[in-house]
Amino acid sequence: MANLADSRELAELMHNLYQLKIPTLAVVQGAAFGGALGLISCCDMAIGTVDAQLCLSEVRIGLAPAVISPFVVQAIGERAARRYALTAERFSGQRAQELGLFAECYAADALEQAVVEWVDTLLLNSPQAMLASKDLLREVGSGVLTPALRRYTENAIARIRVSPEGQEGLRAFLDKRKPAWQEPQA
Repeated sequence: MANLADSRELAELMHNLYQLKIPTLAVVQGAAFGGALGLISCCDMAIGTVDAQLCLSEVRIGLAPAVISPFVVQAIGERAARRYALTAERFSGQRAQELGLFAECYAADALEQAVVEWVDTLLLNSPQAMLASKDLLREVGSGVLTPALRRYTENAIARIRVSPEGQEGLRAFLDKRKPAWQEPQA
């Protein structure tokens, strides 16, 4: 029972990271094997060094990437996930970018500045609009445009347009000024 409980705790942790209400950015320098690659896959975005080393290493030790697999498949696609899960082959940060796992790759000495720039970019955006976007992207992730999904997206834009931040953003755009959330906090 403890074994299953541990597995459920890990699954819950990954689900909670994936569902987190704020934007998540994984930053990878060095090695990220097994569960670490799963955590990266749960984040909204990931960046890393060109020479980072990643691996779905579970099969080398007699395991399978079970709990992390839904997130890894979503991040890099089923075909690439099959390759790396079945071979336990290491791949570089550069390859992670080619697979879509990393948004960008940097030299090790440029990574810290890149993190600052990514965070600064996120801070320019409406917190409520980012939350709404995360919810929306989770819903439309399947790619199947059903009538129910169309209704969901119609309602999503209608809600955000009339929200206080939506109204402030539209006014700021029309007035050619920065929205309130971009102003320095006193």
